[in-house]
Amino acid sequence: MHHTVVERELELRLILSPERSVPVPARLRYHTDDPYAAHVTFHINSEQPVHWTFSRDLLVEGVFRPCGHGDVRVWPTKSEGRSVVLMALSSPDGDALLEAPAAQVSAWLERTLRAVPPGTEGEQLGIDDALDQLLAQ
Repeated sequence: MHHTVVERELELRLILSPERSVPVPARLRYHTDDPYAAHVTFHINSEQPVHWTFSRDLLVEGVFRPCGHGDVRVWPTKSEGRSVVLMALSSPDGDALLEAPAAQVSAWLERTLRAVPPGTEGEQLGIDDALDQLLAQ
């Protein structure tokens, strides 16, 4: 089976305070062989990049309305007149609030949804084929 990777490099903003933020290079990545997950790598030019994986559906919903709880929360807002998506990430190592340009995130998500339309994710996993093979033995 052929698998596709949908990537997008972009610059996020790490929000340090209401008055201060720093740029964070990042890469969004989607693999059709892992169809339910969205992968984000932060500091892609550093020696120790940080990787996060969460539900693609969470990110899709978060572009339109607040969603998530616990370690990952996503919601749309405006910043200096621009549409942005905020991602609040929590881990044992600390918390981060990141701002992403909504148009770039939405464009990337649209590409992932064309690659694997909603509701067809299970077909990408080949579970039915594997079960057929197992039961045929």
